[in-house]
Amino acid sequence: MEKTEKKENRYGLLGKDISYSFSKGHFTQKFKELKLDDHSYENFDLPNISNFKTLLDQNTLRGLNVTIPYKEQVIPFLTELDGTAKQIGAVNTIKITENGLKGFNTDFYGFQKSIEPYLKKHHTKALILGTGGASKAISFVLKELGISYSYVSRTKKDNHFSYEELDKETIETHNFIVNCTPLGTFPDIEEKPSIPYQFLSERHFLFDLIYNPEKTAFLKEGEKMEATICNGLKMLQLQAEKAWEIWNTK
Repeated sequence: MEKTEKKENRYGLLGKDISYSFSKGHFTQKFKELKLDDHSYENFDLPNISNFKTLLDQNTLRGLNVTIPYKEQVIPFLTELDGTAKQIGAVNTIKITENGLKGFNTDFYGFQKSIEPYLKKHHTKALILGTGGASKAISFVLKELGISYSYVSRTKKDNHFSYEELDKETIETHNFIVNCTPLGTFPDIEEKPSIPYQFLSERHFLFDLIYNPEKTAFLKEGEKMEATICNGLKMLQLQAEKAWEIWNTK
């Protein structure tokens, strides 16, 4: 775990292998711009969620963001869940109060606001690539927007497609595809989900939760087929601002 000067108002990111993370740079810059000299943000890189209690016992914190792989695993440690986080079943923001730890989900807000400018009337069926904590927020939004969806996972499960099952008809009828896997994240920028990209068209919208690199191999394949593409940077910025709002609301 990195060493950071202990300031009065400490925030941080809970996750595993998170040195690449967006959050620390975002909030450090925000505190600088707001002249909040007594605020700091640090990465809490835990090898296992069982270390979370020790982290809390040894540090006085005001709030936390949560990322892969702990968005679901952190829930048993919390005192309370916000209604939306309860519905989604995943937490990416924790408010630390006198009464305990309250979990929220701001991923859904960031995702919805990011996709709204790109959605067309024909985007009625979606594929969600990956089944981790982030995918739960994505499915929540799609449900709210009336977009039907199916998960795609590496192993065959009930009501899920496996990657091997994706064919021309499936891709053509699901013209909104969201990558919730880490495939293609820097430094492994050549990796991409194994879908039949040749069946994409200008009617497709590809959204990647990854923001580094700016244009992943997944998005590049979509671009080649004239699909609309968007990365996850705006989503991250929006969810971070919503987290800041939560931490600062009485």
